[in-house]
Amino acid sequence: MTWLDEFGRLCAVFLAILLGFSFRGAYCELVVSNVGPSLVNAVAGTNVTLAVSFGGATDPAVTWSMGDLPVLTWTIDSPFPPDIDDSRKEVLRIEPTGSLTLVKVPLNYSSVYTVEMTKSGLGKASTTFTLKVFEKIQNVILSAKPDLAIEGTDEFTLQYSMLHGVVEQEKWFFNDKEINNGSHYSVREKSLVILLPNRRDTGEYTVSLANPFSNVTARMHVAVLYGPDEPMLEVQPAQPFYVSGDSLKLSCSAEGSPQPTAEWIFDSQTLNSSTNGVLNLANVQPSQGGVYICKLRNNKTNEQRQKNMTLAIYERPSGNLVCSVLSVNNIDLQYLCQWLGGTPQALLSMPVLNNSGSGAGSFSLTLNASDNLDGKTVTCMAYHPTEQNKCNITASSPKVFLPAVRTTVDSEGKIVVTINCVSEASPKAVVSWSKGNETVTIGTTYQIRNDTTQLEIRHYNVSNFLLQNYTCTCRNPLGSQRREIQLMGPSISDSSLFPNQDGTIITLTWEVPPTSVVTGFDIQMKGPALQSKNRNGTQTRSSSQSFQTIQQKPGSARNADIFPLDPNLTYRFRIIPKALMTEGAPTKAHRIGPGDGLSGSAIAGIAAGIPCSLLFLLLLGGSIYLCVNWNKNKSRQTRYPVARAVEKTITTQTDSTPHNLLTGGLKSPPDYNRLQQTPSERSVALPSFVPPPPVRVATTV
Repeated sequence: MTWLDEFGRLCAVFLAILLGFSFRGAYCELVVSNVGPSLVNAVAGTNVTLAVSFGGATDPAVTWSMGDLPVLTWTIDSPFPPDIDDSRKEVLRIEPTGSLTLVKVPLNYSSVYTVEMTKSGLGKASTTFTLKVFEKIQNVILSAKPDLAIEGTDEFTLQYSMLHGVVEQEKWFFNDKEINNGSHYSVREKSLVILLPNRRDTGEYTVSLANPFSNVTARMHVAVLYGPDEPMLEVQPAQPFYVSGDSLKLSCSAEGSPQPTAEWIFDSQTLNSSTNGVLNLANVQPSQGGVYICKLRNNKTNEQRQKNMTLAIYERPSGNLVCSVLSVNNIDLQYLCQWLGGTPQALLSMPVLNNSGSGAGSFSLTLNASDNLDGKTVTCMAYHPTEQNKCNITASSPKVFLPAVRTTVDSEGKIVVTINCVSEASPKAVVSWSKGNETVTIGTTYQIRNDTTQLEIRHYNVSNFLLQNYTCTCRNPLGSQRREIQLMGPSISDSSLFPNQDGTIITLTWEVPPTSVVTGFDIQMKGPALQSKNRNGTQTRSSSQSFQTIQQKPGSARNADIFPLDPNLTYRFRIIPKALMTEGAPTKAHRIGPGDGLSGSAIAGIAAGIPCSLLFLLLLGGSIYLCVNWNKNKSRQTRYPVARAVEKTITTQTDSTPHNLLTGGLKSPPDYNRLQQTPSERSVALPSFVPPPPVRVATTV
């Protein structure tokens, strides 16, 4: 096929298409069609648009009907608002294309919607939509009626309820297998009925509810009542006998639903047990050995079964082996070992202290305190047929300790100084307190805790705390430790300043001597005031040439943060310890900032030195200029050659030696280049020269 034939074929196709469009345009018909599917599913509360398109006419009249009821009429591109049913104005809205939008569509707007367009001379056209409005299914709960299914009853019903939702599809399952209507199951509205339930109907029931926007399942386990069957007894742990103090678990069970309740009977008395037939016996005693009977009962059917078992229990000493050492009149030591109970009682001994002594259940030895008992470990041996045990006892004298001092203020405004003296010792050390050479007397000023380890001193005036030395002595039969406490006035032993990276915040830290009486601290600053804002929102500063208190901290504080600071200014800070109104010595002043600057006299000296420096530089520059100029002029002077003559007069330096240039005959012309060389540039020594008598020479240049 040639290209001419192909071109002819394409022209024929184009002509046919053109004629087709021409004939179509000759006949106009109003056409309305759906944009998208005609079945529309929507969630209640959302916006839904029933979109349509039309052709064949311009500005047709549009009527939307909900079922058979017209609810909206309008003419396309009309300047007038659409006519909408008054009860639906909040929901319905017409689009410029004739589509219908339902705003926050309510649940009850599910219906068949018809749009009809009319144009004079062109007839009518319509199309329909089916709108289904759903709610998401939420909070589905299954319940049973009656609460329990009993084997042999007429029926058992499962029904569901939900908080919200529209169900389009409902299915029931038993153990994940779908249930269909039949002779045993009946699916009814929101319920499943089990006809003549039996034990095989025990299992898990599931209801599945679905709509286009949600799918929810709910489950319930149903147990059909029956039983009990033959009881099964078991004891754990399984042993031929048990020791007093052991814990046992007796179980009794049988098939049945609901689970049959078990009842244990021992010595004609009913024992408490769990509903699943388990009897826990903790810390058993020999009196609990004997025959145990288990009765099983189905509380719904009243069926009963029983079975018994026998337990053999021996006694073991109760509790644990306990060892201790006690003080007797703060002079002697009593070593005590106890392991009470048991049949027979445990045999106790302390072979380290006494090889022959022993006791049953409890054993003690009282010895005079001596240095060889200090730190000595004594072992108590305990023997019983069912068990052997031991424990260690170590007596020790009071160890070196440091008193702890704490200062507070009570509700009456008194200073309260608490001194704690605790020394590690066995037996526990008893603490005695003295003030100077006198024993501390308990009263309004002094209080001693019951265990004697703490002394409280209360007074309004800090000076009363500083007048006396306080002594605490920790003592037991093996020795004592004594410490004196000299209370100090408010003081600070060390302080430091730490700025942040930008210099706008600082942290002051300090330490207080252990025996210092301090109830608070004043944080003081000297220099520009901290930045603040006035009513107009601008920053203002004021400065102080003396220290001013800017913060107050309690006696327990050991640091303080201060901000905001100007990193371009200089500040000084210090801390003053206080005991109520009594102030201690302030710490050293901590400085932060660029520095103090120059004094007035230094500034005056600099001002006077500047003109002098400028004058000196001017004179120096002038001198350099003159020297350079002089050297240039000297190097530019005209040099003439020496005239050729028999003789000439040459003047030399007084320290040069004469030399002979020629030995005889005619004289050679002088070497002018060599004469221009400096002595250091000459490579050989100058020849000796004897000047001739002076001769007048005329030279023409």
